[in-house]
Amino acid sequence: MMDQGAFPRMTGTPFTPDWFDTVQINTPAAERRAASLPTRRTVKKDYQAAWLARAITCIDLTTLAGDDTPGRVQRLCAKARAPLRADLAQALGLEGITVGAVCVYPTMVPHAVKALEGSGIPVASVATGFPAGLTPLPLRLAEIRYAVDQGAAEIDIVITREHALTGNWSALYDEIAQMRAACGAAHMKAILATGDLKTLTNVYRASMVAMQAGADFIKTSTGKEDVNATLPVSLTMVRALRDFGARTGQMVGFKPAGGLKTAKDAMNWLILMKEEVGTRWMLPDLFRIGASSMLGDIERQLEHHVTGRYSAANRHALA
Repeated sequence: MMDQGAFPRMTGTPFTPDWFDTVQINTPAAERRAASLPTRRTVKKDYQAAWLARAITCIDLTTLAGDDTPGRVQRLCAKARAPLRADLAQALGLEGITVGAVCVYPTMVPHAVKALEGSGIPVASVATGFPAGLTPLPLRLAEIRYAVDQGAAEIDIVITREHALTGNWSALYDEIAQMRAACGAAHMKAILATGDLKTLTNVYRASMVAMQAGADFIKTSTGKEDVNATLPVSLTMVRALRDFGARTGQMVGFKPAGGLKTAKDAMNWLILMKEEVGTRWMLPDLFRIGASSMLGDIERQLEHHVTGRYSAANRHALA
């Protein structure tokens, strides 16, 4: 389970709409700031390798396909245990490095738990009618409890977008608070499906409501929307969690997901966290990346760092 021993777990707050209901996000300004982030830092050579190694530890290695099988999940878990080829891990002094978590559907949780036994890698499960989140609320809550009973240490829930699109923020708060209660000891990541929310103002407000309702993490996307994680959306969410922390003293994690595929993407999002909230949010208890194919490109970049040569992608086992 994610180690949050250095700070108290999120408790949330009462529903407080005046923290967000007059906020308006300046979209062009957010886009300009986001576009500047990749140019603000130059991270090269040993430092780049260290940042990429840090990115590996923050990946939620994910399979959420309709044709998932126990065998696929077992292979994913084997990659989670050893995300770098043995020769590269040895050359870089990274023996024992693992990813942040493995994320699967609820019915795949027992297979992942068994495959990861003794590794210390938590199993995350999507729930609540993922990805649309439009099944009846009692069924969504039951799905959370099922996943937790099967051994999931983290639950990625999806919100009802209707509540955000119609401005029914109290209904959204009540729904997420019930989901948090159903999670029990399992940490909850609230997926906002930002591509469906249409405006950065809605993204900010939904982020604040989710945190007030007790979300341990706020997460951009299911990966199934037309538009998934982008830097302007991520900037808006990170500033919301920064504002929430300033008001409450509570620390909330952030997870971009969907569309992140390359080592460069990993660097850009790490730069975002460094610039906006600092080094503490570059650790896996407060930052996760929902991805799978990204790991192969990171491994390829690290091989270039070790050997000076770029290899074909097929030299690296796919996640």
